Amino acid sequence: MNAVSPSRAGWALVLPLVAFIVIAFLAPIATMLLRSVHDPEIADLMPRTRQALAQWDGTGVRQVAFEAVSADLREASATNQIGRLAQRLNRERNGLRVLIDVTARHLEREPDTKLSRIDPGWSDPALWQILARVTSPWTGRHLLNALDLTVTPDGILVRQEEARRLYVDLFLRTAWVAALVTLICALLGYPYAYAMAAAGPSLGALLLFLVLLPFWTSLLVRATAWIVLLQRRGVINEGLLAMGLIGETGRLDLIYNMTGTIIVMVHVLLPFFVLPLYSVMAGLPTSYVRASASLGAHPLRTFARVYLPLTYPGVAAGGLLVFILSLGYYVTPALVGGRTGQLISNQIAFHMQRSLNWGLAAALGTLLLLAVLLLALTLPRLAERGGLRT
Repeated sequence: MNAVSPSRAGWALVLPLVAFIVIAFLAPIATMLLRSVHDPEIADLMPRTRQALAQWDGTGVRQVAFEAVSADLREASATNQIGRLAQRLNRERNGLRVLIDVTARHLEREPDTKLSRIDPGWSDPALWQILARVTSPWTGRHLLNALDLTVTPDGILVRQEEARRLYVDLFLRTAWVAALVTLICALLGYPYAYAMAAAGPSLGALLLFLVLLPFWTSLLVRATAWIVLLQRRGVINEGLLAMGLIGETGRLDLIYNMTGTIIVMVHVLLPFFVLPLYSVMAGLPTSYVRASASLGAHPLRTFARVYLPLTYPGVAAGGLLVFILSLGYYVTPALVGGRTGQLISNQIAFHMQRSLNWGLAAALGTLLLLAVLLLALTLPRLAERGGLRT
């Protein structure tokens, strides 16, 4: 009987993990990246139009293109896909839904009617340029929309009209919230991690237990508990009112806004900052601090020049982890954010679940993923150059 080599046996043990990573992690990401640039929906609904406009130079629409559109609209009506087509085209320019619906109904009654007689809008060259662009299955328009950009009929890249500029501001708001949450976690988590590292075994174990305790409860339960605490007639407002610090008309709006989003996110993400920092602090030799004190350095100087630099790797690891998690947070803003506390992840969920614009949702997710990867790749190098590593 042939013996199995140790290397093959090792690979056999690893294969289930590799398969899980590919199926549950890499495949969804690859699908998202593909959807951001591949949108065959209109091309599948208008195959004749796609073929007729494939070699169009942008000037002088030929009769074959009009006939192709008429045939595609009649087929879409016959297969009950005209509403889907109209809705999809209306994303490219407001008013196309009405144009498609009216034209399709007219063609059902009189199939041989020319499009320009049904509606003068079919004589607009800009409309045909839109059709030529959207009937291609490969497109960059979703990525451009995610950056609040668009391409004019002349091929010039310009910003979207002001009423449609949404996503760049949301990206900036998300980055600002992530940075603020990271800063607050650092201000709260550093003293706590220091207390854990400096405490004795019993007290240190208790402090560590308090950090790990939130992981034993559902995120939904924690968010709901904060709603009870922060609402206008919640525990905090009632307590302040009982102490005479606020009046009945001065109740604080702490929930369903950006304030509530930040408070709950800090509570949820604080352990992710404390634990990496504590692991670094627990491994630091105390001889450095004692040597600085024996040389006559002030305790504050010892902390600033000796202890703090030694903990920079933990600060960088915890800060990076909190910042990245904050960028993609969805549940907390959805529950406690209200209208003003929404982040880019909520907009991605909106397009996935309600507007069904999966291409735009994939483009937003792709840009967010690229931002996270860029941050994860550059921050360690910046930290190393800045002396954050020891």
